[in-house]
Amino acid sequence: MADIKTLREQMARIATEARSKLNEVTDETPEERAAEVEREFDAAMADADKLQARIDREERAASLIAKLEQPDTSKIPAVEGRSTKAIDDGQVMDYRHAFAEYISAGGDAHVDAEVRSVLREYRAQLAGSNAAGGYTVPTEMATFIEQSMAASGPMYTSNLFSVISTTDGRQFDIPTSDDTGSSAVAHTEGGAPTDDGGADVTFGSKSVGAFSFNTEWVRWSAELNADSILNMEALLGDMLGDRLGRIANSKLTTGSGSSDVEGIVTNSATGVTAAAAAAITADEIIDLIHSVDPAYRQSAGTAIMMNDSTLAAVRKLKDGQGNFLWAMGNYQAGVPQSILGYNVVVNQAMDSLAANKKVMLFGDMKKFFVRKAGGPSLTVASERFAPDYGILGFVRFDGVLSNTAAIKHLKTASS
Repeated sequence: MADIKTLREQMARIATEARSKLNEVTDETPEERAAEVEREFDAAMADADKLQARIDREERAASLIAKLEQPDTSKIPAVEGRSTKAIDDGQVMDYRHAFAEYISAGGDAHVDAEVRSVLREYRAQLAGSNAAGGYTVPTEMATFIEQSMAASGPMYTSNLFSVISTTDGRQFDIPTSDDTGSSAVAHTEGGAPTDDGGADVTFGSKSVGAFSFNTEWVRWSAELNADSILNMEALLGDMLGDRLGRIANSKLTTGSGSSDVEGIVTNSATGVTAAAAAAITADEIIDLIHSVDPAYRQSAGTAIMMNDSTLAAVRKLKDGQGNFLWAMGNYQAGVPQSILGYNVVVNQAMDSLAANKKVMLFGDMKKFFVRKAGGPSLTVASERFAPDYGILGFVRFDGVLSNTAAIKHLKTASS
């Protein structure tokens, strides 16, 4: 886990350096230099935002680990008249007494054979099948659970994209205009400027809605709830939150946009079509970058996106001078990896190298809007499943690419 103090110190240094750069700009500063300073400032602030997002994740992980490592003492029964070595005459030691002894003594090494025997005998009777949750029941086990992990992607949680947060899910329109094809004309002295409407600005709009997704109900027994040393509600809630994150990342990446979430890949324009079906070249990546107008290549939000297996192939590519296109970052220091100077974003919902696949995106990621209708929610039900429990995750969101010229994709050959 990263040192949060170190990350905060890095943020402070970035903020100080960014402020120092702004202080360089005066009324006498050339316009070109002032614009360069502004771009440097925006890039520094983007780096600071990434560090803040990382700090938030680290703090959340630390909080969860601390919670899971803390024994739930409310479930340990008080045993009157019971010493740490013996039970009163006539009192039969049961699982609850044995478990209380185990916790109070500090683990298996400090309890007698009788306690260990009761815990072993009772294991088969606790919380049913191990695969359904029995592994979390405290019978000579640690007070945490090892969860399998799989990276999904940045689409719902990253500050790389533009986020629209609303309390409801009503349709939301984003005004658009493309005036890049228009220019001024020469003026004739004494002549009247043309007023035929041919130079009027044309406006449009992009609409985003709110599509709903749920995790389905996940149930656990009253026995598991009572006997597990782990807080099952918190543990399952964290897992369901990850499930919601995976569906959000998948839909915001490749959603069809037709009665569905619009994905960033789906409506991006074609920048380059590779010559091969399962490989790309350094020249094709350069062509992809230059297929996007320079105005979008200079944004602080400009990045290259692909999945990890495609990145593995790209890392082996070199330019004409034998230099690798890819440059190593430093995750601990908050420095992202890059290709030809542009930050690299790994998104596992994107396609791998194969025939006729959109395997790489490049452009100003701020032109993709993520609409969040409320936030992800978890509902815990006890009466409905009494005496057992159930938990359900729910989220509403949509996405829209406001300008297809800002983000383009590299597509592999069809065969």
